[in-house]
Parts: sequence; structure tokens; C-alpha cells
Amino acid sequence: MLYNLQEMIKRLLQDQIVQSMQRFPAVGLIGARQVGKTTLAKMIAERWPKETLYIDLERPSDYAALSEPERFLSRHSQELIIIDEIQLRSELFPVLRSLIDMDRRPGRFLLLGSSSPDLVRQSGESLAGRIAYHQLSPFLLSELSPDKMDLLWIRGGFPPSTIAESEDASIQWRQDFIMTYLQRDLSVLGYDIRIPALTLRRFWQMLAHAHGQPANLSQLATNMELSRQSVRRLLDVLQETFMIRRLEPFHANIKKRLVKAPKIYIADSGILHALLGTNTFDDLMRHMAAGPSWEGFCMAQILNQIPRGWDAFFYRTQAGAEVDLILQQQPGQPPILVEFKHSQSPKLAAGFWSARQDLQPKACYVVYPGAIAYPLTKSVEVLPLTQISTIWKHTALTFKNP
Repeated sequence: MLYNLQEMIKRLLQDQIVQSMQRFPAVGLIGARQVGKTTLAKMIAERWPKETLYIDLERPSDYAALSEPERFLSRHSQELIIIDEIQLRSELFPVLRSLIDMDRRPGRFLLLGSSSPDLVRQSGESLAGRIAYHQLSPFLLSELSPDKMDLLWIRGGFPPSTIAESEDASIQWRQDFIMTYLQRDLSVLGYDIRIPALTLRRFWQMLAHAHGQPANLSQLATNMELSRQSVRRLLDVLQETFMIRRLEPFHANIKKRLVKAPKIYIADSGILHALLGTNTFDDLMRHMAAGPSWEGFCMAQILNQIPRGWDAFFYRTQAGAEVDLILQQQPGQPPILVEFKHSQSPKLAAGFWSARQDLQPKACYVVYPGAIAYPLTKSVEVLPLTQISTIWKHTALTFKNP
């Protein structure tokens, strides 16, 4: 069943990307390694009405073929050119701009990348107005059946982990993914990090144990015997390669002393659990990270589908007022407050009510693992994770399609 779902989801994504390719000369498909970008691009190539040329910049022969990129690409101007791992040759972007400006036909280039936002910035400087972006996230619960919630939470959304034939196979894939990322992928992606892989893994594990907490750069630097600048750089690399999520604090115009450090989350729950060694549901339920893991898992379900133009923050004051997630469309508008509770009978602490008084939101929700939506109070709605689209329906919003 999961294999069929994977194919269905990819067909839906194909439709979105093809629509963009019919309007823009270039389309960018970005996301973590192993999330399915290459497979999806090849599926698009099979249905594209014209000839296609696939270039993999990790392959030495393809890399060498672009030693004179303008000449080479001009010879294939009538084909759809798919360039995989485009971030390895950022100098191609001005060339692509020149070729597009000479011929602005839609559907000329499909660019795949495993590093962002640096990739988006580099291409945006050269291809502004010429490229549309799609981000391919790991599996979301909205793409699976509701009864797969615990499986998706434990295994995470990377397809080989989610659809693995057994728990052991899923665990092994994630452990292999972590080591491959540290020992090979970072260098292949062009990052010059002169720190041993085992040290990097220890850093990643430290972030896993602080999952959902404000980043303490000084403490991380001390524990790792690195400079604050080195720690900041490692965080940037993990974020650019989609391995962590950085959630910024909400800076409201109120007379409160606010926590200013961003929160750090391991982006995929399955990778988080592999780093923590919580390999089964029972392991996780006995671990102190169960609550933060649920928070990060739920947050990913929302933020990987948040409509464009909306911003996400957290709120915490020095006095203890706190909200897990704040969603806001425009500065100054009343926000939406979202709390995450892994409990069948969720309760809100005093810090939430204090934050609600500070922020005067237009809606408040508590997301939990149950099956029934109900009002907690007149101003707060409890929602199952499977019904989070209610947040958008009640606020005149719609989810992006999967």
C-alpha cells in the first residue's frame, strides 16, 4: 500500500511541476538528498513531449561535459535539460540566464538541488523572474492514511525509511543515511568542513538532545571545543541541507523581555530518533524526548505545507510566557497560536495563557494525537494531527497541495 501511495504522491507533484514548466523557462526542485528528487525528475522526463537530456553533476563525465557550458547547452537548446545537483556548479547560473534571455520558451531547464537557501540565493540573483521553485519534503501525514501516523512519526518521512519492509530495515537505512551524509554528502555538496565525521555526528546528536530548545551557541561551542563562529557555520550547513529547522523568535511590539535565540529542531523525526537511539515506539515513549519529538513532528506537518507569504515563529518571554508555534501572514496582524501536546487529554500551562494575553491572537489551537476535535475553552480548539487543515479553513487559508 505504501508503495502505491508513493507513486500517487509523485504523480501529484509531477502535475504541479509540469504546470510550472509550462510557464517558466526554468524550474527548480530542491530538497534533502534521498528525498526522491531524481526519481521524480525522471518520471517527469518520461511524460515530457520533447526529448530530454539528464546531466548528473556528481558523475565525472557529465561534470566534464560542462567545461564549456554555453557551447554544450546551446547544442541541446531544443531539449528539456535536467541538471542534477546544480549547486555543485553555481557558475552555471549566469550562463543559464544568458541562454534563457536569448530564448524564453518555457520548459527549457529543470534544476535539482540538495542545498538551500544558498542555492535559491545564487540562482535568484541570476534567474530572477525566469525560475519557479518547488520544494520536495519527506512524506507528510496528509499524503498517507491516518492510521500511519505513529509509523511516520517513528520512521520519519524519507521514503526508503517510511516504506522499509521492517522496523530493522528502516533503522538501518537511517543509520546509513547519517553516516553517508557525514562522510560523503557534505563534501560532495561542496562544503569544506575540516572536522572529523565522528565529531560532526556528536554535534548532531547534541542538537538532537536539545531538539526544540533555543540554541545556546556558547554551550555548544564549549562542549564541542569549537569557536562560536564554527558552531554557527555548522548550524548553517545543516539547515542549508535540510537536516535541521531553525525557528525564529516572534518579536512583538510589547514591553516584554523576550528570548532572542532561535529554536533548533532536527527536521525529520526519523533522523531524530536514530540520533537518540529511540528505535521503537516503546523506546520513544520511555524517553524524555517524546514530547519535544511530537512537537517537532507536528510542526513539520504544518510548516512543510504553510502557504507562501506566511511566517512562522515561536514566543517565549524571560518571565515564562510561551507558545510553540505562531503563524502570521503580515506583520501587525493578529497571529494564530498553536501548541503541541502528546496527550489524550491535553492541558495548557500558565505560560500559554500569559502569552495569549500578550499577543491577542485571532485563533488558538492545541494539536494532539487523538481522533476527535473539541473546544478546550471558548477561545482554544483541540485538534487531532490528522485534522490540522481545520486551522486554515477557520482562517480563510488553504493548504498547498502535497
